[in-house]
Amino acid sequence: MIYRSFAMGSLVSALTISAAWGTWSVFKPTGAADDVIKANGRIEVARIEIATKFPGRVLDVPIQEGDMVKSGDVIAKMDTSDLEAQLVGVQAMRQRAVQAMARAQGETQVHRIQANVAQMEFNNAIDLQKQVLVSDSEVKRRQAQRDGEQTGVNIATAAVGEASAARDEADAGIKRLKIAIADHTLRAPVAGRIEYRVVEPSSVIPAGGRVATLLDTAHVHMTIFLPTKVAGQLRVGDEARIVLDAAPQMPLPAKVSFVAAEAQFTPKHVETPSEREKLTYRVKLSLAEDVAIANAGLLKAGLTGNGFVRVRTPENSWPQQSNAGLPSSFPN
Repeated sequence: MIYRSFAMGSLVSALTISAAWGTWSVFKPTGAADDVIKANGRIEVARIEIATKFPGRVLDVPIQEGDMVKSGDVIAKMDTSDLEAQLVGVQAMRQRAVQAMARAQGETQVHRIQANVAQMEFNNAIDLQKQVLVSDSEVKRRQAQRDGEQTGVNIATAAVGEASAARDEADAGIKRLKIAIADHTLRAPVAGRIEYRVVEPSSVIPAGGRVATLLDTAHVHMTIFLPTKVAGQLRVGDEARIVLDAAPQMPLPAKVSFVAAEAQFTPKHVETPSEREKLTYRVKLSLAEDVAIANAGLLKAGLTGNGFVRVRTPENSWPQQSNAGLPSSFPN
């Protein structure tokens, strides 16, 4: 069982409010067609809560906080002894069903042969009756014998169907138990870093109990807040940059992946022109997966930095004047 959210550090509310009310400034380079806007924010990393579908005892937790894991790596193992015992029982039931089906198929074949013989004897009795060589009672006896054998064929055929249904039911039970046993081994759904190890071996947890928290280091973004005039000119997919305070020399290429439909942090009923200018819109700048993975060791939830977005004529190159404080190799 997996729950996904985003990690922003320990003080999520405080960090979000800080980002919302952070400073922003507009660079208007001489002769440049674009405006480059800077706003501060914090790194957010997709968080995956790894939880168990079933209640039970934890046998092993082979990961530690901070470990990098690959997709499919074991996060924890639950006790499956009870399920394995049930599996043995259902497998025995299947074997009995298979044997019962084989026996019913054999009985069907025997009854079918006997029914054919009884039909021939009945036909002979009819011919002899025409020649007045047998009595009417003999004909009726052979007819009853034929009907009895045919009933035996029907009963044996029904037994074959019943045994086949029992086998199919056992197969379904075996499949269900094998899936349940596999689900008792919790694995990483994606590659990433273990943020929290919540349980220890021998712990007993309920269904839905959280075992660990995994940070999906391939999905990283920064949330910034921009005024109406700026947010209104942005489009999803526009080019952007993220510059971390911890690594100001390394601007990271990003894209605008979300622009909020409604402003935040001001009353919705305020409609005066001066107040509209103070409305801020949440904007998400997402790193490409290859960039996020390549810098997984640097990108940590809660790191502060600045996001740069560009409005108007996005096909033009970034103006050099907007690179204040950045290296000359600022990527285009």
